[in-house]
Amino acid sequence: MPLPLQPMPEPLIKPLADAAPGENPVHVAANLQTFLALDFGLKRTGFAVGNRLLRTAQPQGTIAAEGDARFVKIALQLKEWQPDALVVGVPFHPDGAAHENTLRARRFARQLQGRFKLPVFEVDERYTTTEALGRGARDADAMAACIILEQFLRSI
Repeated sequence: MPLPLQPMPEPLIKPLADAAPGENPVHVAANLQTFLALDFGLKRTGFAVGNRLLRTAQPQGTIAAEGDARFVKIALQLKEWQPDALVVGVPFHPDGAAHENTLRARRFARQLQGRFKLPVFEVDERYTTTEALGRGARDADAMAACIILEQFLRSI
């Protein structure tokens, strides 16, 4: 059943898409150095890791699970990588308008924050899958997460 489109409360962190060019839309505390990014999908969630110092990200794989099973697998990745914060890709229409998956991704971000008690940052993920495929990615979801994280790291 599709989710009803309703006004969302303020996002956890101002999405980067809402920032003016050249504006640093969020203050990211200096102690936050390592990040795990997630490209949320209904069936598959790609993930990547990166660090602030080098401003680099690496795709790590895809979690093919839904619901609680997805969070169990994410918990394993968090234990392995021990990030300081999470970055979640949030999809929008090409014109910037929200749609059903925008709401789902934002709900996913809130769930991550609630379950894992880590800071969560949202990033506009428009065209990341297209870019991942353009890079010849064998795992487009993981590469999209990597691109999301690269965008985030460039912005802080």
